Amino acid sequence: MKTPEQLIDNLHLEDLQNAMHPSFFDENELYDMLIIRIPVITDELNIKSFGFIITQEKSYLYNIETKTFEEFSDRFMELYSMIDNNIDRLLKSFIKYQETISDMEEALYANNLNSDFLNTWLSIKLEILRIERVLLRATTTMDDFIGYYKNSDEFPVNHYIDIHEHIERTMRSATLQLSKLDYLYSFYNAKSNDKMNKMIYILTIISAIFLPLNLVVGFFGMNTSSLPFSGGVNGTFFAVLLMMILGIVTLSVVQFWRKKVEK
Repeated sequence: MKTPEQLIDNLHLEDLQNAMHPSFFDENELYDMLIIRIPVITDELNIKSFGFIITQEKSYLYNIETKTFEEFSDRFMELYSMIDNNIDRLLKSFIKYQETISDMEEALYANNLNSDFLNTWLSIKLEILRIERVLLRATTTMDDFIGYYKNSDEFPVNHYIDIHEHIERTMRSATLQLSKLDYLYSFYNAKSNDKMNKMIYILTIISAIFLPLNLVVGFFGMNTSSLPFSGGVNGTFFAVLLMMILGIVTLSVVQFWRKKVEK
């Protein structure tokens, strides 16, 4: 019996050696090749590709680090166990994103945001988008793999359907978290716009109050003769009094206008 090294095509070998190769299933006369790319979440997100060769009698895992084929004791069950264990770890570790998004949501509702909110939001969204994209391709590949072998007597079809369901469940969870992130960004944007509108409103009121005062100061600052109050002893007092009256009148008009708009 030929070894996998003797059977495999050089192009397929290059695919197996590519650590970033997307999920893919290829049928051949002497062997079939399955590559499954799975997100691995530890302290940071990594995407890892697992390459397998299935012959008519055996199946093999291609070890990228040692560049060798490792023979499985069973044609399908050991291959299933390896993929299933990695998918289960993904399901458990994906909870990290769910908890982080929940914390961001509570902080946003409590108006207790930190200055790094947008950076955290962007980082999480990019990672979940990568997970969703990788799992979408993995789902399609598992469909092809199951469809090809489902009529084989030794193929544990229910086990592989279970893997497929777990991948789809994680993908649905990723889609849900992306929707929550979009909602959080919309709510954060609305709160930011509200704060900006309040600041502009305050600046508008201040400008409205000081505009008449600036006109009075500019008027009395003209270097011309016969200005009002310029010849009397109490000219400065009357000028200040006039500015105070104008300020009070302007503030009253602004308050009346604000109440009318709020109604």
